[in-house]
Amino acid sequence: MRHRCRVARLGRPADQRKALLRSLTTALLTHGRITTTLTKAKALRSEVENIITLAKSGTIAARRQVNGYVYDQAVVKGLFEAVSSRYGNRSGGYTRIIQTLPRRGDATPMAIIELVD
Repeated sequence: MRHRCRVARLGRPADQRKALLRSLTTALLTHGRITTTLTKAKALRSEVENIITLAKSGTIAARRQVNGYVYDQAVVKGLFEAVSSRYGNRSGGYTRIIQTLPRRGDATPMAIIELVD
């Protein structure tokens, strides 16, 4: 029974799901835009929003939290330097999901998730 279950399970155990979301978060923060399935993009959105909100605070504790989540430390450094100028006046909604054509092999709904400027 999955009534009121808030997180998408993505067909994986918890450890694999967390690793997948961490790697997708790192890729999105590195490239600014990635193509993935719609369900993964919706699950990724809340993770990225939380990371950017932590980076906006700019504290040492927030930096340590983000360092513990994002795989690439250079991405964390660049995020903390650029986030105040990029998202200083925005109170949320740092990502945008654009639905694209279904995947050719299995017709899974695909989407592009990108960081909003």
